[in-house]
Amino acid sequence: MPRTVIVMVKEPRPGRVKTRLGRDIGMPEAAWWFRHQVAGLLRRICDPRWQVILAVSPDRDGMLSRVWPRGFARIPQGTGDLGDRMVRAMHAAPRGPVVVIGADIPGITRGTLAEAFAALGSADAVIGPASDGGYWLIGARLASLMRRGVLGNVRWSTEHACADTRTALSGLRLSEIRELYDVDRVADLALR
Repeated sequence: MPRTVIVMVKEPRPGRVKTRLGRDIGMPEAAWWFRHQVAGLLRRICDPRWQVILAVSPDRDGMLSRVWPRGFARIPQGTGDLGDRMVRAMHAAPRGPVVVIGADIPGITRGTLAEAFAALGSADAVIGPASDGGYWLIGARLASLMRRGVLGNVRWSTEHACADTRTALSGLRLSEIRELYDVDRVADLALR
C-alpha cells in the first residue's frame, strides 16, 4: 500500500506563524524562518518510498498560495483543534500507512520518517515525542484506526500533549520513535 507523509503548514505571514518565536526575534523574522524551514524540510523528506501532501491553513489562501513549492498535493486543514485537523488530514490520504508531521522540526529526515513507517509494520499507531512534551509525528497503519474525535481531550500546546495522546490511543498498539525538538523560542534555534 502507498505510504503518505502529511506536513501541517500555515501560510507564513508575520503574526500568524511561530508567534512565540516572533516575540523573541520579531514577527517578520519568525515568518521568514518558518518559510525557509519548510522549504528545507520538503527538500529533505522527498523520497520515492512515500507521497508528501501539504495540509494547508488557511484553507482557501493556503490552497492557492505560491509560497509552497509546486509538485506537492495540497489539502485544506479545515476547522477544529489540531487533533481534529490532523485526523481529518489522515482520512484524506490514500489508503495505507500515513504519518502527520509538524513543519517546525529541523531534525526530520528521510531516516526518521522511514523509522516511523517501519514501526507501523508491527504497530497500529506511531508517535514521535518532542522534547517539550508535545510530539513531532503521529501516524497510523490505516487512517481508519484514528477515529474522528479520538484526540478530543488532548491539551494542545502544553507539556501534556504527548501524554494525553498516549492515553487517547491506549486501545491501539502504539510504538514510539526517537524524540526530536521543535522550534518555539529563540533558544531552540541554538539546538540546530
